[in-house]
Amino acid sequence: MLGNLSDLDLRLIRVFLAVVDAGGVTPAQVTLNVGQSTISTQLSSLETRLGYRLCDRGRSGFALTAKGERFAELARSLIEAVSDFSAQARNMDKQLVGTLNIGLIGHTPISQNARISQAIARFKKRNEAVRFLISVRPPGDLEEHLLSGDIEIAVGYFWHRVPTLSYTSLFIERQVAYCGKGHPLYEHAGNLSAEEVAHHDWAWRSYPLPEAQQNVPDINITAEADNMEAVAVLILSGYHLGYLPEHFAAPYVQQGLLRALNPGRFHYDVPFHMVTRHKRHHTDIMTAFLEDLQVVHLGETG
Repeated sequence: MLGNLSDLDLRLIRVFLAVVDAGGVTPAQVTLNVGQSTISTQLSSLETRLGYRLCDRGRSGFALTAKGERFAELARSLIEAVSDFSAQARNMDKQLVGTLNIGLIGHTPISQNARISQAIARFKKRNEAVRFLISVRPPGDLEEHLLSGDIEIAVGYFWHRVPTLSYTSLFIERQVAYCGKGHPLYEHAGNLSAEEVAHHDWAWRSYPLPEAQQNVPDINITAEADNMEAVAVLILSGYHLGYLPEHFAAPYVQQGLLRALNPGRFHYDVPFHMVTRHKRHHTDIMTAFLEDLQVVHLGETG
């Protein structure tokens, strides 16, 4: 079994992961720039060091054993940790060193995502060596990952408030009710009354929408979805009415696939927030990035 890891062990582990990623010894030859026999020998050496077989390889093809699959997961974590350690040690002279995890929701207005990009650009001018990890998650997941520490900053729509998190208002997104081409209301859409839309089927979000002004009876909600893409699919079917962000619906409107029922009547505004844990949990990296985000996103210069 492996005791203390050596440089040789790390090289063998990297060879193993290259084979796993390539899907076999033969295709891994191009990645590793060595022959098949050399790779096979290196895999055998690693298995001898470990004391168990990692994979089946031969004429029947390449396949990981159960222990090989688990070892691959552990190996990736190890290589990532080594890389992170090397980067931080190499840049220890920098003022800000580490990782920043940011969570976003999908299909945020381009202008707003551009401001986040501008904040990153400002941050990169600092004396730093920070690795950015950005993930896109459903709205309901962002708070959960903030609380667990998986992400440190989130930007999105939050329909309730968690006492242990801090919420900063960023911008407002307008949601408008639409019908799809083929819907009975399509030809008359634009200035429809509440009475004209009252008895039609609606697609609704599966999470609370306290800002929604339109009070649609539950009996008229015949479809639910947890994201705007799915709501759009239902509206485009021509059988459901539903709300979508104006910026998201704009391309469909231009193509003649969607029409707003009555933008002046059937709309509501959704506030977007930047959310973090309370300041006592802020790292120097977070504090610096939040300052840059405030400058470009909120227009604060102080």
